[in-house]
Amino acid sequence: MTDETVYVPLERMREFSMLALMRMGVPLDDARITTEILLVADVWGIRSHGIAHLKLYNDRIKHGHQRATTKIAIVRDMPSTAVVDGGNGMGQVVGYHAMKLAIEKALQCGIGAVAVRNSSHYGIAGYYAKMAVDEGMLGMAFTNARPAVTPTFGAYPLLGTNPIAFGVPTDEPFPFLFDAATSVAARGKVEVLERAHKPTPAGWIIGEDGTTPTDSEQILKDMVSKKAAILPLGGAGELFGGHKGYGLGTMVEILSSTLQGGAYLSGLTDFDANGKPQPLRIGHFFLAMRIENFVTLDEFKANTGILLRELRATRKVPGAERIYTAGEKEYDRTLQVNAQGLDISLGLQKNLKGLAQELGFDFNLGF
Repeated sequence: MTDETVYVPLERMREFSMLALMRMGVPLDDARITTEILLVADVWGIRSHGIAHLKLYNDRIKHGHQRATTKIAIVRDMPSTAVVDGGNGMGQVVGYHAMKLAIEKALQCGIGAVAVRNSSHYGIAGYYAKMAVDEGMLGMAFTNARPAVTPTFGAYPLLGTNPIAFGVPTDEPFPFLFDAATSVAARGKVEVLERAHKPTPAGWIIGEDGTTPTDSEQILKDMVSKKAAILPLGGAGELFGGHKGYGLGTMVEILSSTLQGGAYLSGLTDFDANGKPQPLRIGHFFLAMRIENFVTLDEFKANTGILLRELRATRKVPGAERIYTAGEKEYDRTLQVNAQGLDISLGLQKNLKGLAQELGFDFNLGF
């Protein structure tokens, strides 16, 4: 961390976030859910999806791209499945209740799957997978997003970064929890680099002329004008598996849209045909599965723990300090943040101060 970074107790950040959201018109209980998911992202080190998004949500609510009050409707309900309409409200609120519903169905039927249409940005997919893990289940979560990623051999954004999250409990203090975009990087990572005045690594982005730009500020402008796109996981072409990332991103798009009659690809737009603001209409898909329908939970945890420890204990390349499994870094960082507070960079300090001023409230965050 730089000398400009400050550490703020989590509870202080929680108070700030909830106050900011309620100033936007978000009800108390919904502000609590949204804040929890944003802070978990920051605690786990996924800064692209943390409290920096508060300003984004304020802008989107103010301009009519999403609603502060979330009204969820179940439009199709079966014993093990459901289709939910999120009413274009707060994505975290929609996602939380949809995964809760999937877990309830899994408790009754062994498996629960819930598809969501008409939602908004829901934060980190891994949070929802972990909701199932905390109930001793296998959890998965998917979402589409505004077009930012090009198909392989293309140079125009059509797919979202479309993450996949998968989690299971283990006999260790932390679960196996995989959460990753199906693109080389999430758009939010470019935003983080732009705020820090750092370049974007070559190979993340492709320009309309086929070049790979690195100017983060210009990239974000070009992405808005569709002159630049993020590459699929694996990068350009097929040599390093770019077509695999493209295929996985398309799979997530289908689960998050056509399965529930929702919007997809270029239909995920903030403006209608007449140029008037409209909600983005993002879709999600959640799955919870009872492990005990297959094997006892204790046996599963023990064998999964053995599997993960064998992976971490394998021979390392020269100079490598250690091998990780998914979820381990997040656990280590959680312990660190609980002890030291949440690290707030200079760019994020300015972001939060500006938001508080815009919303018209004074809050001493210690910087």
